[in-house]
Amino acid sequence: MLAHLAYVSVRKNSCTEPEIEKILASCKKNNPPLNITGVLLYSENQFIQYVEGEAIELMSLYDKIKKDQRHEKTVMISYSPITDRIFPSWHMGNRKITSEDIDFVTDITADDKDVFTKIINGKEADGAKVQNLLVKFFKK
Repeated sequence: MLAHLAYVSVRKNSCTEPEIEKILASCKKNNPPLNITGVLLYSENQFIQYVEGEAIELMSLYDKIKKDQRHEKTVMISYSPITDRIFPSWHMGNRKITSEDIDFVTDITADDKDVFTKIINGKEADGAKVQNLLVKFFKK
């Protein structure tokens, strides 16, 4: 069953930019054989990750992610079956964001701002809302 999983976590101070590069390199190496795609948004103190793939692979990956020492307070915000991938060719797209300068490629509504605030705080569980908002960070 094809599914998506989204989570937020708190980035530890010890997780430097070179550590982020290691995370992305690991994704690019490990995700293709598992047919996992998705995106990682990160700031100085937060991670938001959205991944797509077979449900069993996603849950196994999430178990590993929760144990990663570069972050803490991991909270799953969305997990459900999907019919199509949003990021079919991205084994891990990424974008660094700052809370002062969030740059949406498309227009953002007041509702989008509310959803993003909920996502950042680990409160949004509506998979469609999470997907729609994350697409706005990456689609042109």
